[in-house]
Amino acid sequence: MRVAVTGTPGAGKTTATRLLAARAADDDHPFDLEVVHCNDLIADEDLYTAVDEERDSVVADLDALADRLEGVDDALFDSHLAHHLAVDRVAVLRCAPETLESRLRERGESATKARENAESEALDVILVEALERHGRESVYELETTERSPESVADELAAICRGERDPSAGTVDYVGYLA
Repeated sequence: MRVAVTGTPGAGKTTATRLLAARAADDDHPFDLEVVHCNDLIADEDLYTAVDEERDSVVADLDALADRLEGVDDALFDSHLAHHLAVDRVAVLRCAPETLESRLRERGESATKARENAESEALDVILVEALERHGRESVYELETTERSPESVADELAAICRGERDPSAGTVDYVGYLA
C-alpha cells in the first residue's frame, strides 16, 4: 500500500504524519506504514532542478523523486507534491485559507507567499491535481482547520486501513476569494 498525504503547505500534513510515524511502536495505536517526508528527501538528496530565490524554495525534480521512491512499498508519503507519485490512495488535507495564511506567516513565510498558498487552497489546486491524476475513487479529502493533529492522524490511519470511503468536493473555500 502506497499512500500520499498532500495538501497546501500549512494544512497539517507533517504534524499528522509525524504522529503516525511515532505510532509504529505504540500498541494502542499501531501504524505499520513507513512514513517518508518527501520534502526532506528532496533537500537531503538534491532531488531538485533549481532554486527559486524569490519563493525561497527549490524546484523539485518529480521524476528523480519518483525514481528514488520506486520499490518503496507499504509507505505513506508526506508532501504538498506527494499526489504526483504513483500511489494507491491520496489523502488531501484541507485548511481554511485564513487559517492557512496565518499559520504560514507564523512560520516566517512572506505575506506574498502566504497569500499565494491561501489562494491556491481556495481554488482547490491540489485537490484538482490529485483527482486528475488518481481519480475520484482514490482521493480522500480531509478538512483539518478545527481538528487536533491527533484526530487528523487517526483519520489518516483509517484511510490507510481502508476504513473510510473516498471523498472529494466536500470542502468549499471559494468565498475567501470574494
